[in-house]
Amino acid sequence: MDNRETKGSGQAVALAFLGGAVAGVVAGLLLAPKSGEESRQALKGYARKAEEEFLEKAKEARAALDETIERGKHFIGEKTADAEAAVKAGRETMKEKMDQCCS
Repeated sequence: MDNRETKGSGQAVALAFLGGAVAGVVAGLLLAPKSGEESRQALKGYARKAEEEFLEKAKEARAALDETIERGKHFIGEKTADAEAAVKAGRETMKEKMDQCCS
């Protein structure tokens, strides 16, 4: 599948989600049995709660990302050491073969 098609589909889904959310908020405000002041206070409360939840999820995501980065660094370090050892062993073997051949 073409990456542009996938990206476009993701954007379409995100836009549809946001459009649905906005429509839901508007419908909720229009059909709400509360007064304007009560509705505004409730919305402020919901917004604060959503912000707190978002920030908490962002912190969790950052911690997971940091952990993944550290694991990646450790993995790269191990593989680098393995590659260096293999190169060293190859050089030593080549030197031994050259010494046997040319001696």
